[in-house]
Amino acid sequence: MAVDLVLVALGIVSIWLLVLTIFFWKTLSHYNKLTKGVSEKSLKTVLERLLKDDELNRKEIDFLKEYCARIEKEGLLHIQKVGLIRFNPFKDTGGDQSFILSLTDGNDTGVIISGLYSRSGTRWYAKRVLDGKGAEYELTDEEKKVLKEASGTNK
Repeated sequence: MAVDLVLVALGIVSIWLLVLTIFFWKTLSHYNKLTKGVSEKSLKTVLERLLKDDELNRKEIDFLKEYCARIEKEGLLHIQKVGLIRFNPFKDTGGDQSFILSLTDGNDTGVIISGLYSRSGTRWYAKRVLDGKGAEYELTDEEKKVLKEASGTNK
């Protein structure tokens, strides 16, 4: 009976040693992966290097966020929306030779250029646009239509 008890205890201890050996081997291999390429293999130097790299990455990410925000803000000021309509304002001329061209930025601010063709000549007009409305002069229905077309809201 005592021999059986000793064998059972020895088996439990052997299994426990095997489990501890596997756990230790996994921990040691993970530690070696962490310290790979480091001349002084201490966990402290590895962690300090990781913290230093993390701080540098945070600074670079903050810089990139500010840079992207600035580019996005400046990008709204560039011509982004272009609309063009050809039409015939007079019945005595043939074809749609007159046109309205709108060039606006992301804030619907820009210019509308109109070219009206008639038998006696072509007349050119330009109107400033602020926030989708005529700045000094009221916009015609065609000019409003071309602004909506440029914005992608054909209502």
